Amino acid sequence: MAHRFESVEAVRKSLGEVEYLADDGIAGIAYLADRLDKPVLIEGPAGTGKTQLAKSVAEMLGARLIRLQCYEGLDESKALYEWNYKKQLLRIQTEKTDDVDWDNIQDDIFSNEFLLTRPLLEAISADDPVVLLIDEVDRVEVETEALLLEILSDYQVSIPELGTLEAKQIPLVFLTSNNTRELSEALKRRCLFLHLDYPEMEREKEIVLTKVPDITENLADQVARIVRSIRQLELKKAPSVSETIDWARTLILLGIDQITEQDAVETANVLLKYRSDIEKVVKEFSTNSSAHFEAVGS
Repeated sequence: MAHRFESVEAVRKSLGEVEYLADDGIAGIAYLADRLDKPVLIEGPAGTGKTQLAKSVAEMLGARLIRLQCYEGLDESKALYEWNYKKQLLRIQTEKTDDVDWDNIQDDIFSNEFLLTRPLLEAISADDPVVLLIDEVDRVEVETEALLLEILSDYQVSIPELGTLEAKQIPLVFLTSNNTRELSEALKRRCLFLHLDYPEMEREKEIVLTKVPDITENLADQVARIVRSIRQLELKKAPSVSETIDWARTLILLGIDQITEQDAVETANVLLKYRSDIEKVVKEFSTNSSAHFEAVGS
């Protein structure tokens, strides 16, 4: 199988072309995932670009993104496959009027025609290039992780009625985790590991400039500095990178080119989603106004 990426630098450059600003660590993991045919487990706080990395890799490759959104209670029928019971029943009822051997009916109703593929099976049975995103894998129960192990190890699915279905191609696989629980060692062993934290201030400024084309460099600098100061507070939920971008776009829509304390207070709900966090940040703005606004804008 031909490799997707020529080099780490090529990955970094191609991601930049689809507006994902990757450092060599991120680009290097994507490169190794392709060369080693291994999934990538991406951990870190919510809103640091974990899901977006998989989406951007799919976009840069022109590949189809297949997403399995994990949640508590996710089972085999939603993740792997299930049988189309209504269609099977209809076939059985149709055949009952004829003198048909049951073994023949059973072989018929447990065939691909009656199989409903779910994201995991769909990804390995696809003919076209695929990026598989298993999003928020830490939300499923430990027992459910066993569903993933065969696919992540051998890129195959065992179906009792059909046997083992092997991948037509090996997809690029990204798993994301917000660290709400510790993942099993068996799952971790099968993956390359990448930790994504909130970006450094200069990198976040660069992200804002890339994602919000109409913004000035001065305003992008001020946005990045203020968001960085907010994340240093003890909050229930720190602003994500996507919320930083939303805030920058909000400021542009309101015609603000230099953030004042009043501007920040009136738009704080774009960055923060808990009342207690907003109150804490507003108090911080009021107490240290010069540090957040005058010095930044000077």
